[in-house]
Amino acid sequence: MAWLEYLLPLIFLAPLGAAALVAITLRDLQNVGLRSPHDGKPIREIAQLHRDRLERARVAFFLDAALAPTLTLMPLVYGMGRMLFADEQSWLEWSLYGAFSTLLAMLFGFLILRDVQRVRRLTRSLASELAIGQALDHLIRPVAKPFFVFHDFPADSYSIDNVLVTPQGVFVIQTMARDFPLDLEGNPNQVVAVESERLRFPDGSQRSMLRKVRMATVWLRQWLTRHTQLNVPVKGVLVLPGWTIDDETQHLGSDREVQVIDGADLAAQLSIDGNEVIDDEQRQRLVELLDRRQQQYQRKAAAR
Repeated sequence: MAWLEYLLPLIFLAPLGAAALVAITLRDLQNVGLRSPHDGKPIREIAQLHRDRLERARVAFFLDAALAPTLTLMPLVYGMGRMLFADEQSWLEWSLYGAFSTLLAMLFGFLILRDVQRVRRLTRSLASELAIGQALDHLIRPVAKPFFVFHDFPADSYSIDNVLVTPQGVFVIQTMARDFPLDLEGNPNQVVAVESERLRFPDGSQRSMLRKVRMATVWLRQWLTRHTQLNVPVKGVLVLPGWTIDDETQHLGSDREVQVIDGADLAAQLSIDGNEVIDDEQRQRLVELLDRRQQQYQRKAAAR
């Protein structure tokens, strides 16, 4: 029967299929997913959203790297099986198997390259967010100066890296990681110029991050006003760790919509040692409201 010539070669694909099944089964080894031994809820840490994205990127990289050789060889192995059972040899058919295998190799090569770049980018982003998050935690001195930090605070359809509540106001703090381009001598060029609407890096300009911080600042200000009936100052801050900031908007002072800093000395750069504009009662209301929203979203995430 002619159809057996196409069915019997599938036997040779069984080992490759088993290898692919093992790789898919082991993908969860790349996912840490720490949970509390007491209540089974996920353990939340600084920059947890960045950690989750990095874990998902590593899982995707593991799957692509593990499945690439297996799936790429399948057309060739099936073709060799066809050669054993076919009565007549068709070079057109063999060339199609070879072309299909080549296309799969090119596809997985592209996917693996994309995954590597994504893992590197997310690793830099996580390192920057951890550095700023730890620096903010060092500012918390409950006795002398009651500061409160909320990491990965949920907004409407996105998250804010850090929300800092101080007697001087509320700060929306977003962190951005970016590679340093090299100059002609091979040295990193670490100077970024800050304008009102864009950041001028040595290798190009960017507007989206300033817009994101500005949007988050406006949203948090309106949300706090709507739920507390308090008109508290909410300031947007963009942190570029490791960069030298050439702030062309510095003459605007406190009128700047977004302040761009390098995060080397957060206390001084945020001017949190100035005059207090939020009293203890107002600060307590703000903290309780922010904490309630964060706990609510964390419970929803744990229930998924």
